[in-house]
Amino acid sequence: MPPSLSIVIPSYNRPELLRACLEAVIRHAPAATEIVVVDDASPGGVAGRVASAFAAVRTVYLPRRLGFCGAANRGIQEAGAAVVEMLNDDTQVTAGWADTALPHFQDAMVAAVAPLVLCLPPTAPGAGAPAFATIDSAGDRYYLGGVAGKRGHRRPMDDFSLRSCRVFGASASSGFYRRDALLHVGAFPESFGAYFEDVDLAFRLNRAGYRVWFEPASHVLHHVSGSYGRTDRRLLAQQSCNEERVFWRNLPAAALTRALPAHLAVLCAKACRRWQEGNLLPFLAGRLRALIEVRALLRHRAGLRRLGGDDDWRSWGVEARYWGGAGAEEGAKGTSGSPPTRSPR
Repeated sequence: MPPSLSIVIPSYNRPELLRACLEAVIRHAPAATEIVVVDDASPGGVAGRVASAFAAVRTVYLPRRLGFCGAANRGIQEAGAAVVEMLNDDTQVTAGWADTALPHFQDAMVAAVAPLVLCLPPTAPGAGAPAFATIDSAGDRYYLGGVAGKRGHRRPMDDFSLRSCRVFGASASSGFYRRDALLHVGAFPESFGAYFEDVDLAFRLNRAGYRVWFEPASHVLHHVSGSYGRTDRRLLAQQSCNEERVFWRNLPAAALTRALPAHLAVLCAKACRRWQEGNLLPFLAGRLRALIEVRALLRHRAGLRRLGGDDDWRSWGVEARYWGGAGAEEGAKGTSGSPPTRSPR
């Protein structure tokens, strides 16, 4: 009998976080769940060694480091279930997290389900006071001006509307995906390495006529403190490049024309912020790299025609506002370093 769910965990050189992730998965996973750890060429195969201590876990070793997208796609190829959940190795699932998400896939047009991702450890409001749950992501959103964000980011659970609804996209840190839909649209863009790859994927899923759903009863905990914790100029350039790629690769021509003035304003505002931070050069280098990839961008746009669907970006969940306004408070993606598990994130 094929598994009911395949969980794919790309991992690079973070054994303690991976061990905690696997312990939670094995404790809470439904019966007939397949668990696949992809060791993204960790030094000494350390991720694979951790995974081998769990009899229920299958390990895929990569001979060279591919980055998050390449490792994730290899895991998807190996997966045997109709539904695949991507998990960062710095996440921990909770009781019933899969049971509440999987029923959405009874609708053949649902290609992805975004769980409610909560920050770990919980934020304490004060000495002696009880901790409260802070949202990392309640699904992804995209603004027409070229800004991607996380719904509910950094907001307390009791200060956000937690209802099941359609959203633009799911975070690849913990999103559930219909495997056939992933294969249909091309899964994660390996040229991205990491950062904004889930936004690019969400565009293609929506364009192909699929839907992405948010399920607030499915809880996944995320070690936000597991981020890089330092400014890495190479990673900032990669973030900048991929964010610009997403805009030019995916918006229909009419939407690009409408959004271009606002997009230029967004770039100016972000450039000012990066200048204040002392990170203007990697920001500009990333944007320039994306813009000189004209041939690759045109090839990608031509390939989108095979997905079918239509060019109605509003129906995809792209928001007509040009940017989120609240910026980091509303969860601008890519503004803080994600953990190295999304190698080389």
